[in-house]
Amino acid sequence: MKRLNATLSGVALALAGMPAVSHAQSSVTLYGILDAGITWVNNTGGSHVVKFDDGISYGNRWGLKGTEDLGGGLSAVFVLENGFHLGNGQLGFGGTEFGRQAYVGLKNSWGTLSFGNQLDMTEEMVYLYNVSAWGSGYAIHQGDFDRFNGDRLPNSVKFLSNEFAGFMFGGMYSFGNVAGNFHQDSAWSVGAHYANGPFTLGAAYTQLNNPHGIYAFDPYAMIGTSTFLGRPTISVDAATGAITDLYSSNSFPVDRQGTFGIGSSYAIGDVTLMGNFTYTQIKAFGNTSHMQVAEGGASWQVTPAFSAIGGYQYTHFDGHHWNQLSAGLHYLLSKRTDVYISGDWLKASSGVNAVIGYSFTPSTTTTQADVRIGMRHSF
Repeated sequence: MKRLNATLSGVALALAGMPAVSHAQSSVTLYGILDAGITWVNNTGGSHVVKFDDGISYGNRWGLKGTEDLGGGLSAVFVLENGFHLGNGQLGFGGTEFGRQAYVGLKNSWGTLSFGNQLDMTEEMVYLYNVSAWGSGYAIHQGDFDRFNGDRLPNSVKFLSNEFAGFMFGGMYSFGNVAGNFHQDSAWSVGAHYANGPFTLGAAYTQLNNPHGIYAFDPYAMIGTSTFLGRPTISVDAATGAITDLYSSNSFPVDRQGTFGIGSSYAIGDVTLMGNFTYTQIKAFGNTSHMQVAEGGASWQVTPAFSAIGGYQYTHFDGHHWNQLSAGLHYLLSKRTDVYISGDWLKASSGVNAVIGYSFTPSTTTTQADVRIGMRHSF
C-alpha cells in the first residue's frame, strides 16, 4: 500500500508540474446495463431446455463516455463500451474488449464525426422499430439478415448529424484493411430519421462486402434451412437422423449482404403503434436470394411502472416463410431496475427447423416457443 501511495503521489506531482494549456470543461461518465434470467424453450435439437441466460432484454455492458469542450462550439468526444456475459463472466462480441462500441471524434453544431467500431445507420435510424424485440429480447428478425439487432461496423469513419426541425441523417464507411483489395471486407451505411410530435419515421441502407467475423453466415443455425442459395447447409446421418451443421466451424462465404429498412411509429396517448419493413439481398456463388420482413405491434404504458408490448413478424426467404408472435410484460421496481416476463412462438414453413432469433439450437420441427423471466438493472 505504501508503494502504491508513493506512486500515486509521484503521478500527482508530475501532473501538477505540467503547464496548463487550457481550462476547458470536460466530463467522463461510467454507465452500464445488467440483465439476467431463466428461459424455457420447448424444442432445441429435439429436447426442451431450461437455461440461465443473460443479456436478453438488453445486452449486458459497461462503458465510459466523455466529452471535452475545445471552445468555439467544438467538442472532443469518445465512447468505450464493453459487452459481456453475466453467467460466466466472459467477453461477448468474439472476445473483444470493447466490442459494443469504441470510437473517438469531434462534435459541433452540425453533428459528430467519429472514428472506430461504431453502430451502423440501420441501428441509428430504424432499429428501434423492431417492436417485437422490445417485448422479448429474443425476437429479432430471422437470422438478423437485415441487421435489426443493433449491429456495428469496425474500422469506420462516421458522420451523424444533430437534429434539425426533427430531421437527422448520417453515413459511414468501414475499411476492410485488406492489402491490395480496397473492396474486400469493407462496408457502408446511410440513413435518415424524422420526428414530429407523436409521429416518427426512419430509413437506412447498409451493405457488407464479404461478411466476416461475428457477422459471418452459418445458415442452419441462423434460420434453420437445409439449403442456402442452392447449397446444402447440413448433412443427416441416415441411421440415427443426427444433423451436422456444415458451416458451424467454417462460415458460408457470402459475397455481399445489402439491406434496406424503413420503420415508423405513432403515439396515441399511452399506446405507441410501431411497424417496419426490410428488404435484404444476399449474393454468393453467383446466386442471389432476397428476404422480406414485415412487422407490426404496439407498446402500452399501462401505468408509469407497468408496460405491455407485443408484435407480429412475417418473413419470406428462398421460397420459405415464417410467422412469429412475441410479447412481454415489464414492471419497474425503480427508475433503474425492472423485472419482466416474455415469450415467443414461431411457425416456419415445411422443411424448415424453426429457430427463434438465432438464439437457440434449431427445433426438430417447424415450430419453436420460449418463455423467459428476468430482471434488468442499469447504472
